[in-house]
Amino acid sequence: MKKSSILCLGLCAALTITSCGSKESAYRKAYDKAKAAETETVVTPVITETNDVPVVTPLVEKPTTQTTVTDNYDNVTVRQESVSVVNGSGLRNFSVIVGSFSVPANAQGLQNQLKAAGYDAQIVKNMERNLYRVVASTHDNKADAVRSRDQFRSKYPDAWLLYNK
Repeated sequence: MKKSSILCLGLCAALTITSCGSKESAYRKAYDKAKAAETETVVTPVITETNDVPVVTPLVEKPTTQTTVTDNYDNVTVRQESVSVVNGSGLRNFSVIVGSFSVPANAQGLQNQLKAAGYDAQIVKNMERNLYRVVASTHDNKADAVRSRDQFRSKYPDAWLLYNK
């Protein structure tokens, strides 16, 4: 009895395993279908011109936290931010920024390095971004500020111009 049960169980297992396998005909059908889809010609629709008015998506205005002002005369980018002087003699129209820090002690360290090198460095704070900016020099006109920024870029490659709002 045990032998016949084991034999039946083994025969059922063998039939189950062999019946789950894929047939070659199924593979052939899938291959033929893929070949037919590959060789089908694609028809592209022809768009004719009509007198309809084109649809234009409206622009959504968003408030800006930082404005980039570009003067067409010299194509030098200037950032416009609202800042307040934390440590220094005061800002003019255009300033050269050589560092931005979230920790005031780091900004003071860079300011001390610049003062030791003979520059009138200042620290200003951008309240919107909560950043302390180190001003290496400040100028009344943009041309002088650009020349100064270019000189500072040899040591501070990320130096940029700030126009105080």
